[in-house]
Amino acid sequence: MSSEDQLQYKNQQMHMVKPRHVAIIMDGNGRWAKKQGKLRMSGHQAGAESVRRAVSYAVSYQLDALTLYAFSSDNWNRPSQEVIALLELFVLVLDTEVKNLHKHNIRLNIIGDTTRFSHRLQDCIRCAEEKTQNNQGLILNIAANYGGRWDIIHGVRTLAEKVQDGLLRPDEIEEKTLSAHLCLSTMVPVDLVIRTGGEYRISNFLLWQVAYAEFWFTDTLWPDFDKDVFKGALNAFAKRERRFGGATL
Repeated sequence: MSSEDQLQYKNQQMHMVKPRHVAIIMDGNGRWAKKQGKLRMSGHQAGAESVRRAVSYAVSYQLDALTLYAFSSDNWNRPSQEVIALLELFVLVLDTEVKNLHKHNIRLNIIGDTTRFSHRLQDCIRCAEEKTQNNQGLILNIAANYGGRWDIIHGVRTLAEKVQDGLLRPDEIEEKTLSAHLCLSTMVPVDLVIRTGGEYRISNFLLWQVAYAEFWFTDTLWPDFDKDVFKGALNAFAKRERRFGGATL
Protein backbone atom coordinates (compact mmCIF):
# COMPACT_ATOMS: atom_id res chain seq x y z
CA MET A 1 0.00 0.00 0.00
CA SER A 2 1.20 3.53 -0.72
CA SER A 3 1.71 6.00 2.13
CA GLU A 4 -1.41 7.87 0.99
CA ASP A 5 -3.44 4.64 1.04
CA GLN A 6 -2.12 3.78 4.50
CA LEU A 7 -3.06 7.24 5.82
CA GLN A 8 -6.54 6.95 4.35
CA TYR A 9 -6.86 3.47 5.82
CA LYS A 10 -5.86 4.69 9.29
CA ASN A 11 -8.35 7.54 9.13
CA GLN A 12 -11.08 5.12 8.18
CA GLN A 13 -10.17 2.68 10.93
CA MET A 14 -10.30 5.39 13.58
CA HIS A 15 -14.04 5.55 12.93
CA MET A 16 -14.71 1.86 12.22
CA VAL A 17 -15.33 -0.99 14.64
CA LYS A 18 -15.03 -3.87 12.19
CA PRO A 19 -11.58 -5.30 11.39
CA ARG A 20 -10.70 -6.11 7.81
CA HIS A 21 -7.61 -8.21 8.50
CA VAL A 22 -7.30 -10.63 11.43
CA ALA A 23 -4.18 -12.63 12.27
CA ILE A 24 -4.23 -15.60 14.64
CA ILE A 25 -1.43 -17.28 16.58
CA MET A 26 -2.86 -20.78 16.90
CA ASP A 27 -1.50 -22.13 20.18
CA GLY A 28 -2.43 -25.02 22.44
CA ASN A 29 -2.68 -28.12 20.24
CA GLY A 30 -0.20 -30.12 22.30
CA ARG A 31 -1.72 -29.15 25.65
CA TRP A 32 -5.18 -29.96 24.33
CA ALA A 33 -4.01 -33.45 23.36
CA LYS A 34 -2.36 -33.95 26.75
CA LYS A 35 -5.58 -32.99 28.55
CA GLN A 36 -7.42 -35.51 26.40
CA GLY A 37 -4.86 -38.21 27.16
CA LYS A 38 -3.92 -38.38 23.47
CA LEU A 39 -0.77 -38.05 21.41
CA ARG A 40 0.32 -34.53 20.39
CA MET A 41 -0.50 -35.30 16.77
CA SER A 42 -4.15 -35.69 17.76
CA GLY A 43 -4.04 -32.09 18.91
CA HIS A 44 -2.69 -30.92 15.58
CA GLN A 45 -5.40 -32.86 13.74
CA ALA A 46 -8.05 -31.27 15.96
CA GLY A 47 -6.39 -27.92 15.31
CA ALA A 48 -6.89 -28.44 11.58
CA GLU A 49 -10.63 -28.66 12.23
CA SER A 50 -10.46 -25.36 14.08
CA VAL A 51 -8.78 -23.82 11.04
CA ARG A 52 -11.75 -24.87 8.92
CA ARG A 53 -14.16 -23.29 11.42
CA ALA A 54 -12.15 -20.07 11.63
CA VAL A 55 -11.97 -19.74 7.84
CA SER A 56 -15.70 -20.38 7.53
CA TYR A 57 -16.50 -17.70 10.10
CA ALA A 58 -14.08 -15.24 8.49
CA VAL A 59 -15.94 -15.71 5.21
CA SER A 60 -19.35 -15.22 6.82
CA TYR A 61 -18.05 -12.16 8.68
CA GLN A 62 -16.73 -10.82 5.36
CA LEU A 63 -13.15 -10.26 6.42
CA ASP A 64 -10.80 -9.16 3.68
CA ALA A 65 -7.93 -11.28 4.98
CA LEU A 66 -7.21 -13.93 7.60
CA THR A 67 -3.60 -14.78 8.44
CA LEU A 68 -2.86 -17.97 10.40
CA TYR A 69 0.46 -18.82 12.06
CA ALA A 70 0.72 -22.49 11.13
CA PHE A 71 4.41 -23.32 11.35
CA SER A 72 7.04 -21.05 12.85
CA SER A 73 10.63 -21.08 11.64
CA ASP A 74 11.42 -21.95 15.28
CA ASN A 75 9.26 -25.09 15.12
CA TRP A 76 12.13 -27.01 13.50
CA ASN A 77 13.50 -27.28 17.05
CA ARG A 78 10.67 -29.64 17.99
CA PRO A 79 11.20 -33.43 17.96
CA SER A 80 11.81 -34.58 14.38
CA GLN A 81 8.90 -37.03 14.41
CA GLU A 82 6.48 -34.26 15.33
CA VAL A 83 7.87 -31.95 12.63
CA ILE A 84 7.55 -34.66 9.98
CA ALA A 85 3.99 -35.43 11.09
CA LEU A 86 3.09 -31.73 11.04
CA LEU A 87 4.39 -31.29 7.51
CA GLU A 88 2.57 -34.43 6.34
CA LEU A 89 -0.62 -33.02 7.85
CA PHE A 90 0.04 -29.78 5.95
CA VAL A 91 0.27 -31.73 2.68
CA LEU A 92 -2.93 -33.63 3.48
CA VAL A 93 -4.87 -30.48 4.35
CA LEU A 94 -3.70 -28.71 1.18
CA ASP A 95 -4.70 -31.68 -0.96
CA THR A 96 -8.13 -32.07 0.61
CA GLU A 97 -9.09 -28.44 1.20
CA VAL A 98 -8.00 -26.59 -1.94
CA LYS A 99 -11.18 -27.54 -3.81
CA ASN A 100 -13.29 -26.26 -0.94
CA LEU A 101 -11.32 -23.02 -0.77
CA HIS A 102 -11.75 -22.53 -4.51
CA LYS A 103 -15.46 -23.30 -4.26
CA HIS A 104 -15.91 -20.52 -1.70
CA ASN A 105 -13.88 -17.99 -3.73
CA ILE A 106 -11.00 -17.96 -1.20
CA ARG A 107 -7.49 -17.07 -2.37
CA LEU A 108 -4.73 -19.01 -0.65
CA ASN A 109 -1.38 -17.34 -0.03
CA ILE A 110 1.52 -19.06 1.74
CA ILE A 111 4.03 -16.75 3.42
CA GLY A 112 7.40 -17.82 4.75
CA ASP A 113 10.56 -19.54 3.54
CA THR A 114 9.12 -22.57 1.77
CA THR A 115 12.48 -23.57 0.25
CA ARG A 116 13.21 -25.75 3.27
CA PHE A 117 10.15 -27.90 2.63
CA SER A 118 10.21 -31.09 0.59
CA HIS A 119 9.68 -30.81 -3.17
CA ARG A 120 6.37 -32.60 -2.68
CA LEU A 121 5.12 -29.99 -0.23
CA GLN A 122 6.43 -27.13 -2.38
CA ASP A 123 4.52 -28.57 -5.34
CA CYS A 124 1.34 -28.81 -3.25
CA ILE A 125 1.73 -25.18 -2.18
CA ARG A 126 2.32 -23.99 -5.74
CA CYS A 127 -0.67 -25.92 -7.12
CA ALA A 128 -2.99 -24.68 -4.36
CA GLU A 129 -1.94 -21.05 -4.84
CA GLU A 130 -2.27 -21.27 -8.62
CA LYS A 131 -5.71 -22.85 -8.43
CA THR A 132 -7.06 -20.06 -6.19
CA GLN A 133 -5.03 -17.08 -7.42
CA ASN A 134 -7.90 -15.41 -9.28
CA ASN A 135 -10.46 -15.76 -6.50
CA GLN A 136 -11.86 -12.47 -5.21
CA GLY A 137 -13.15 -13.42 -1.76
CA LEU A 138 -11.28 -13.89 1.51
CA ILE A 139 -7.49 -13.92 1.28
CA LEU A 140 -6.25 -16.75 3.47
CA ASN A 141 -2.59 -16.30 4.39
CA ILE A 142 -0.90 -19.32 5.93
CA ALA A 143 2.42 -18.54 7.61
CA ALA A 144 4.57 -21.65 7.13
CA ASN A 145 8.24 -21.72 8.12
CA TYR A 146 7.69 -18.06 8.84
CA GLY A 147 9.39 -15.79 11.32
CA GLY A 148 9.04 -12.04 11.72
CA ARG A 149 12.80 -11.56 11.97
CA TRP A 150 13.34 -13.67 8.83
CA ASP A 151 10.76 -11.52 7.03
CA ILE A 152 12.56 -8.28 7.92
CA ILE A 153 16.03 -9.65 7.15
CA HIS A 154 14.82 -11.00 3.81
CA GLY A 155 13.42 -7.56 2.95
CA VAL A 156 16.61 -5.78 4.03
CA ARG A 157 18.73 -8.12 1.93
CA THR A 158 16.58 -7.41 -1.11
CA LEU A 159 17.03 -3.66 -0.59
CA ALA A 160 20.79 -4.13 -0.05
CA GLU A 161 21.03 -5.94 -3.38
CA LYS A 162 19.22 -3.06 -5.10
CA VAL A 163 21.63 -0.57 -3.52
CA GLN A 164 24.58 -2.71 -4.60
CA ASP A 165 23.24 -2.83 -8.16
CA GLY A 166 22.78 0.94 -8.24
CA LEU A 167 18.98 0.70 -8.43
CA LEU A 168 18.40 2.38 -5.07
CA ARG A 169 20.20 4.96 -2.97
CA PRO A 170 20.49 4.39 0.81
CA ASP A 171 18.83 7.74 1.49
CA GLU A 172 15.80 6.59 -0.51
CA ILE A 173 15.05 3.80 1.98
CA GLU A 174 12.07 4.70 4.16
CA GLU A 175 9.43 2.74 6.06
CA LYS A 176 7.28 2.33 2.96
CA THR A 177 10.32 1.11 1.00
CA LEU A 178 10.98 -1.74 3.40
CA SER A 179 7.28 -2.46 3.85
CA ALA A 180 6.98 -3.06 0.12
CA HIS A 181 9.51 -5.89 0.37
CA LEU A 182 7.90 -7.75 3.29
CA CYS A 183 5.22 -10.42 3.36
CA LEU A 184 1.63 -9.12 3.14
CA SER A 185 2.85 -5.86 1.56
CA THR A 186 -0.04 -5.72 -0.93
CA MET A 187 -2.76 -6.31 1.65
CA VAL A 188 -4.64 -4.13 4.09
CA PRO A 189 -2.79 -3.83 7.41
CA VAL A 190 -3.45 -6.29 10.21
CA ASP A 191 -6.14 -4.85 12.49
CA LEU A 192 -6.45 -7.56 15.12
CA VAL A 193 -4.10 -10.26 16.42
CA ILE A 194 -5.66 -13.14 18.34
CA ARG A 195 -3.58 -15.58 20.38
CA THR A 196 -5.07 -18.70 21.86
CA GLY A 197 -3.68 -20.97 24.56
CA GLY A 198 -3.25 -18.48 27.40
CA GLU A 199 0.15 -17.15 26.36
CA TYR A 200 0.83 -13.41 26.17
CA ARG A 201 3.62 -13.06 23.63
CA ILE A 202 3.98 -12.45 19.91
CA SER A 203 6.40 -15.35 19.22
CA ASN A 204 8.18 -13.75 16.27
CA PHE A 205 4.95 -13.32 14.29
CA LEU A 206 4.53 -10.41 11.82
CA LEU A 207 6.81 -8.17 13.88
CA TRP A 208 6.65 -5.30 11.38
CA GLN A 209 3.06 -5.73 10.21
CA VAL A 210 1.34 -5.59 13.62
CA ALA A 211 2.84 -2.29 14.76
CA TYR A 212 -0.62 -0.73 15.18
CA ALA A 213 -2.75 -3.85 15.51
CA GLU A 214 -4.98 -4.55 18.48
CA PHE A 215 -4.21 -7.70 20.50
CA TRP A 216 -6.66 -10.12 22.09
CA PHE A 217 -5.62 -13.10 24.18
CA THR A 218 -7.68 -16.08 25.31
CA ASP A 219 -7.03 -19.13 27.47
CA THR A 220 -8.98 -21.22 24.96
CA LEU A 221 -6.74 -23.87 23.39
CA TRP A 222 -6.72 -23.76 19.61
CA PRO A 223 -8.66 -27.02 19.02
CA ASP A 224 -11.49 -25.52 21.12
CA PHE A 225 -11.52 -22.24 19.19
CA ASP A 226 -14.97 -21.83 17.68
CA LYS A 227 -17.38 -19.25 16.34
CA ASP A 228 -18.28 -17.95 19.81
CA VAL A 229 -14.63 -17.37 20.79
CA PHE A 230 -13.91 -15.71 17.44
CA LYS A 231 -16.97 -13.51 17.85
CA GLY A 232 -15.82 -12.57 21.36
CA ALA A 233 -12.53 -11.31 19.94
CA LEU A 234 -14.30 -9.27 17.27
CA ASN A 235 -16.69 -7.80 19.83
CA ALA A 236 -13.73 -6.80 22.01
CA PHE A 237 -12.11 -5.16 19.00
CA ALA A 238 -15.28 -3.15 18.40
CA LYS A 239 -14.85 -1.53 21.82
CA ARG A 240 -11.26 -0.45 21.24
CA GLU A 241 -10.34 3.11 20.32
CA ARG A 242 -7.71 3.07 17.62
CA ARG A 243 -5.62 6.24 17.54
CA PHE A 244 -2.51 5.22 15.56
CA GLY A 245 -0.43 7.54 17.72
CA GLY A 246 -2.98 10.34 17.64
CA ALA A 247 -4.90 11.96 20.46
CA THR A 248 -8.04 10.53 22.08
CA LEU A 249 -11.15 11.39 20.10
